[in-house]
Amino acid sequence: MTANIDNAGVQTPAEATYSRAPASGATDHSTAPWRDPTLAPGARADALIAAMTLQEKISQLFGVWVGASDEGAEVAPYQHDMEEAVTLDDLLPHGLGQLTRPFGTAPVDPAVGALSLSRTQQRIAGANRFGIPALAHEECLAGFATWGATAYPVPLSWGATFHPALVREMAAAIGRDMRSVGVHQGLAPVLDVVRDARWGRVEETIGEDPYLVGTVATAYVQGLESAGVVATLKHFAGYSASKAGRNLAPVGMGARERADIILTPFEMAVRESGVRSVMHAYTDTDGIPSAADGPLLTGLLRDTWGFEGTVVADYFGIAFLKTLHGVAGTFGEAAGAALAAGVDVELPTVKAFGSPLADAIAEGLVPEALVDRAVRRVLVQKAQLGLLDADWSPVPPALSGADAGVESPVAEGSGALRGTVRLDSDENRALARRVAEQAVVLLSNDGTLPLTADPAAGAPARIALIGPNADTPTAVLGCYAFPVHVGGQHPETPLGIELPTLREALAAEFPHSEIVTGHGADVDGPATDGFAEAVELARGADLVIVALGDRAGLFGRGTSGEGCDAENLALPGVQQQLLDALLDAGTPVVVTLLAGRPYALGRAVEEAAAVVQSFFPGEEGTTAIASVLSGRTAPSGRLPVSVPRHPGSQPSTYLAARLGHSSDVSSVDPTPAFGFGHGLTYTTFEWSDLAVEQGHASTEGEFTLSCTVRNTGAREGTEVVQVYLSDPVASVVQPVRRLIGYVRLDLGPGRAARVRATVPADLASFTGRDGHRIVEPGDLELLLSASSTDARLTARVTLSGPVRTVDHTRRLHMDVSTEILPDAP
Repeated sequence: MTANIDNAGVQTPAEATYSRAPASGATDHSTAPWRDPTLAPGARADALIAAMTLQEKISQLFGVWVGASDEGAEVAPYQHDMEEAVTLDDLLPHGLGQLTRPFGTAPVDPAVGALSLSRTQQRIAGANRFGIPALAHEECLAGFATWGATAYPVPLSWGATFHPALVREMAAAIGRDMRSVGVHQGLAPVLDVVRDARWGRVEETIGEDPYLVGTVATAYVQGLESAGVVATLKHFAGYSASKAGRNLAPVGMGARERADIILTPFEMAVRESGVRSVMHAYTDTDGIPSAADGPLLTGLLRDTWGFEGTVVADYFGIAFLKTLHGVAGTFGEAAGAALAAGVDVELPTVKAFGSPLADAIAEGLVPEALVDRAVRRVLVQKAQLGLLDADWSPVPPALSGADAGVESPVAEGSGALRGTVRLDSDENRALARRVAEQAVVLLSNDGTLPLTADPAAGAPARIALIGPNADTPTAVLGCYAFPVHVGGQHPETPLGIELPTLREALAAEFPHSEIVTGHGADVDGPATDGFAEAVELARGADLVIVALGDRAGLFGRGTSGEGCDAENLALPGVQQQLLDALLDAGTPVVVTLLAGRPYALGRAVEEAAAVVQSFFPGEEGTTAIASVLSGRTAPSGRLPVSVPRHPGSQPSTYLAARLGHSSDVSSVDPTPAFGFGHGLTYTTFEWSDLAVEQGHASTEGEFTLSCTVRNTGAREGTEVVQVYLSDPVASVVQPVRRLIGYVRLDLGPGRAARVRATVPADLASFTGRDGHRIVEPGDLELLLSASSTDARLTARVTLSGPVRTVDHTRRLHMDVSTEILPDAP
């Protein structure tokens, strides 16, 4: 068999081609108006809807959870214990809206999975009379969640970079890989703002500040959408504010917290990113489940913000209106409530939007107009994706010009395709490494770091690497990374990607140092019988690196991840006791954390030689950590969440009013050990020459200020200039300070930059007593800061004039310019 390299750079068999002819079940509608790509998507959708039966319209409103065949056969329905079995033969004559996770349900070679999906798409299109294929979606929270795809750092690490452009680049790479094998929609990013770090899904969030979340998430959406993949904002809205940090627990926040903290990242993304899908949250807020919240999903999202895409259900979320929330007595009532609120697509599989919805319409309980409204949005999106075009082909780009033939027997071709599609390219790994390097946060350092690798310069002769994450390949992965999320259920299957352990990364980084390894303790086990060996290794070494943190998992199978909530923020298991024993050993201890949330570190905050924080940094994470330890990479990460000083002082974030901070009227002190935005470097920076060029403005105006930041050390470094706003006197209680902008500065030794910021009065707005967003006159402080707890320069400015009401058209960003100054004479 000969082979060729197609336009996508994929080696594929050359002698066969895919058939594009419709199968016998489809009618030839090649000249129908909905097939005409020159018409507007809305007009195409309207023409198609007019020709469809009710059942055909309903069939576009749900997905079926499937798994691709590792032999290249068509996908098979995935039987989940929460739902009844689904038979494709019964559904497909009417059409199908979505295919749920054809790649992310079981390990499958990417090329063979693409063949399986393409055969299925031809079957779906051929079985319904309009020839409409399904839209295929996948998870992409930390990379395309399929076997063999690059595992990037988790979103909490994206936040730690404070670098939206880099996140945009990463998302574009993820999107290209997904689109290459036939995936149309990605279920990311998560825009939930951390309100309680005990919540298990903190690793999936970008941080505890809405501005940081909004800017980074918007960049991610822009990257994914640039590759032709529909991004999905989730979870809309309030999921992260559940009581006591428990997954799916009720949410009891007030309207102002919801408006000013929870909703603002979504607003930014809808306005600025081009996002085409939103996923409702599981939770209820003050008794109203998000899946049945019409003022949220229609009134705010569509009527006010102007969102025109699809709203999809979080998995089983519509059925939960009956089974968990108790606001619907039947699944038909649940379907009607969700449709009325503005949910368009039921995922992951058909339940409420199947026969219960059809029966409710027949009984006159649900208007058919709600189906028409939802199906129009679905079909508009399919038109935008090219799925209604007359020349649509089931062949994805990765298999273009290939194959064993869609109509040929399974045995033909799948073996030849196996291994020809690579989703973990060298370019991907290099990008994953860059993100991981910029996400590592140096929390403290007594001068021990960076470590030299040169024996002549004092490299440590013996390093004791101790801890449960010292030699565990998957310690770098979050719960939605494929080897953890799915791979754990298939122990016989290789990981599919290289995951160097921290031991391996340190051995490569410090080749002249002897590295001895001790486990010490499990991540969450109670046993302390490994302490004695660990202490002995520590006493015999020149340096101790202790590797602590989490094990990602789902629903209690890990210490971090969905359904893995924590009672407090003490290190899991006996890790704190292990850390204390190592501190007592007398050898300098460098703490490294591979975790999904921040943890209190006890004595280590003051006594450790250094503390290095990473949040599940992905497949290149240990290499990134090692390079920061050696100084080959300058640390530049900043905390996207505060690190607590005490494990029980939750919930607490830096976005608190005065009474939310330390006071004499409570014995609980929520002051963090390391505040939001904190991060050290291997150099020093001097901030000076604050100039307030315009310090007085009307409530419609803007302020202008500038300062100089100089690298006064001997090494290159990155400073992140963070601008916080403080409103000392307002008509509604305000946070002591809140982030309104930031900029990264990469400066060589002795180099300086002039940073100039123009801050619109709109950024001082908040939700007033009557529920409207307002800008009030009065005195403000603009804090130019290295973190939320480290203000370097303070500009006192004044707004004057009447109280001004603003809306969703207000300005969301300050304008920032930087000028690298000439070297001083």
